Formats: sequence, structure tokens, C-alpha cells
Amino acid sequence: MYYLLLAFCYSLSILPFPVLYFISDLLYVLVYHVIGYRKKVVMANLRQAFPEKTDKELTVLARKYYRNLTDMMVETIKLLTMSKRSLKKRFQCDLTVLHQLYAEGKSCQLHLGHNFNWEWANLFCMQGVAFPFLVVYMPLTSKPADRLFRHFREKFGSILIPANDMGNSMRAWANKQYLIALVADQNPGNPRSCFWYPFLNKMTPFYKGPEMGAKRSNIPVVFVDIRKTKRGYYHASLQLAFENPRQEPDGKITEAFVRFLEKNIHEQPEVWVWSHRRWKHQYKGAAAPVPKSNDLPA
Repeated sequence: MYYLLLAFCYSLSILPFPVLYFISDLLYVLVYHVIGYRKKVVMANLRQAFPEKTDKELTVLARKYYRNLTDMMVETIKLLTMSKRSLKKRFQCDLTVLHQLYAEGKSCQLHLGHNFNWEWANLFCMQGVAFPFLVVYMPLTSKPADRLFRHFREKFGSILIPANDMGNSMRAWANKQYLIALVADQNPGNPRSCFWYPFLNKMTPFYKGPEMGAKRSNIPVVFVDIRKTKRGYYHASLQLAFENPRQEPDGKITEAFVRFLEKNIHEQPEVWVWSHRRWKHQYKGAAAPVPKSNDLPA
């Protein structure tokens, strides 16, 4: 099954971008208009996040989101045959802060959200830095699909760290310099052991792991904002948020990322993943939120 999937994706990947985006347009009609993939979830999430918008405005936003979602599908497949030169042309980011941290002998955590196109961002960063580049991911239940996505993500040398075995996997890096990418807006499995914050107008749990790991080893934290500039082109910006995490009170790093992510979502909402059930867990006072601080780190 894996080789059939790989052959199918490879046959699509060799197609030029205009053809792939034509396929994306067809997928959009199928996913949004025919199947209606998670339309109720998307609209409920958008109403939660933007109560000031009319239903007509939310529908326009939802359609933009689905178009970006199907673009993400074909762009990910394109990675199978996409050259480094082509990726650098279509994805831009100033990596100076990462070069500086590497020169200082420090490791680094990247905190980012599910903003399109995070797959391109991972591979762009991998080929632009001297760090060994670790990417935390959640293994898929389908073994052929999981193997296929590993193939995509490891193409340029990224080292995948399974989220469900992160403790064991990170032991090998305890005394080494590395860069690790953490998609920090995941919906946690156990909300009782999380920080809770107001996020898009609702109390929302966030994993403590990224912050705890940064503080334990005093690893600088860099926030990543990815924007879509036009179809097939992206720009990411990096912000050195916390250079000495160990000095910060518990919860400050996570809360700052939540505010950073929320601001970015409001500025370009159509590039964040609205089809996931981010608010499955209801806040019942099981875990007290850290007092809110509106000021982002300089």
C-alpha cells in the first residue's frame, strides 16, 4: 500500500504548479461543496473566534480557508520532487536570529501554530541552518500514510521526534546543540495537566511541555509567524521571544505564545487550520489559568 501511495503522489508531484493548482481548485469544489468536510466544525469555530462577523462574512472566510487547505494538500505532495532552489524562491524567511544562536553555542525551540504552509516552513528552515533540525510530530494510525509523511518530512534531512515518545527520543540530544520545531497549538489529550488561557474568546488548554522543556535546559524560544503572500508563496518571520526561559515565571512563555498566535490569526485568519476540533475540552476550573499578560516579549 505504501508504494502505491508513493507512486500516486510522485506522479502528481512532477506536475507543474499551474496544473497542481487546477487540481486544488477541483479538490476545493469536492471538499467544500460536495463532501462538506467538517463544515459545521469550521463554521462553529469561526463564530467562536469572530462573533462580530455576519454569517455572510464567515462564509466568505470559510471558503478562503478551504481553498488554502486544498492548496496545502497539493503543495505538500509537490515536496516529493520540489528542488531546494524552487522552495527558496517560494518561501522566504530571515534566519539571522537562528544563525546567531548557533554561533553562541545555544540550542533553540521554535514555537509555531498550524498556519499554512508549515510543511514548507520545516523544510526551508532545515536547509538554511547549521543546527541538527528536530521536528516533533504525531505518528498517524495508518502505517502506510505515516511512512509517506515521514518520507516528505525527512527529504532534506529533518530528524523526526514522535510526540508520543518524546522523552525517550530527546535523551540522545541532552548534551548536544539542536534546533527543535514544536507546533504548540495542538489540542491536548489530558486537559487537566495543561495551562488554560482565553484564546479566541474561549478558555483553551495548552500543553505545558514546550515551556517546561525550554526552562529545564534554558533553551531560547523563538516564535514563528507564517503568512501567505499570494498563491504558492509564503513569508515567515522569527521573533526571539525568550532568551533565558529559566528566569521566567511558570506559564509566561506559553501565555505569550497564545497571545502571539491569536494576534496572527486575527491578521490572516484564512491560513490557520479551522477544521480541527480545538475546543473539545470544556473549562471547568480543573486547572487554574495563569493571570493574563497582554504584553508580548520584546
